[in-house]
Amino acid sequence: MKVILNNDVPNLGELGDVKDVATGYARNFLLPRGLVYPYTPAAVAMFEKRKAEIETRKAEKRASSADLKTRIEAEELVLDMPAGQNGKLFGAVSNATIADELLKKGINIDRKKIEVPGRVIKSVGNYRVLIRLYEKDEATVLVAIKGHSEKAKQAVAPEPPKRHRREEQVEAQPEAQPEAGAEPEASEN
Repeated sequence: MKVILNNDVPNLGELGDVKDVATGYARNFLLPRGLVYPYTPAAVAMFEKRKAEIETRKAEKRASSADLKTRIEAEELVLDMPAGQNGKLFGAVSNATIADELLKKGINIDRKKIEVPGRVIKSVGNYRVLIRLYEKDEATVLVAIKGHSEKAKQAVAPEPPKRHRREEQVEAQPEAQPEAGAEPEASEN
């Protein structure tokens, strides 16, 4: 079924785009939510009148994308992660981690738009992470991952409490010896 998008629809297109979608998808999801109009001469005429507004909106998105690209490429992210002696991380750096670090710097990016090489980073080093912006714009952010060794919690026996000299002497004495002339206890068999 041919439709004209009334709003931006993720993974489909933007306002004013003409798309060919499955009939069930259009009838059951897109049309009831008002996201599209059926491709009719009346709908085409309506979108022709709104063409200037749509182009202005797209130009604004392109400008904000270019601004965001310069901000992202000016940043260098330095992550300090726990790592082993060989440089392998305890855990991994994913697109969600990168999105959180960018958010701390005031840049809000959807984690789905961030492409980490190999999906996750599992070792210390410098990496280039690709971020998809509007249309075909892409930004590259440099990520430096530094590892710090986490001190292993060793099971060290606690020191016994300090005792007084008198207690040490009592403990040092051998157990009581049976008195001379006393019969040893007989065991019952």
